[in-house]
Amino acid sequence: MEIISDKRPIPEELKKLQGFVKLMDAQFRIPGTNIRFGIDPLLNLIPYGGAAVGYAIGIYLMFAMYKNGASSKVMGKMIWNVSIDALVGAIPVLGTFFDFYYKANKRNMVLAVEHFEEGKHKGSILPYLIPILIAFLLVLAASIYVTIQVFQFLFQLLGGITL
Repeated sequence: MEIISDKRPIPEELKKLQGFVKLMDAQFRIPGTNIRFGIDPLLNLIPYGGAAVGYAIGIYLMFAMYKNGASSKVMGKMIWNVSIDALVGAIPVLGTFFDFYYKANKRNMVLAVEHFEEGKHKGSILPYLIPILIAFLLVLAASIYVTIQVFQFLFQLLGGITL
């Protein structure tokens, strides 16, 4: 009896994106440490625009996964990673430091390898959808709140302007 496996090699298109993922999340190393980072935290030095660019790049990786037959479960996990990165990344100052730690594109590439080569993350996202949406809305609300607090603090430092 032959065992049928749903494991398959990672698609060529995704292999080509691995260099891009490295550029975004791990291209550079802080001398004397094992801390690696890419251009993603540097993009966040551009308020909101940097987070938007990082989000667009993450969406492109997810689109490549979708085109190559990724399950809705792995797609949901990838959307979560990219959304958390973009939402927290949009918070001035905190977002830049967060991007040194939370490497959404690298996490998503690991999910891609696990999905295609190891056969993990198969199935539907539906059982996880409501908790993901609730968590996403909570993170969004917290990000907006923290952003407003940071701007109020900065405006007070600059001359007492309040929102």
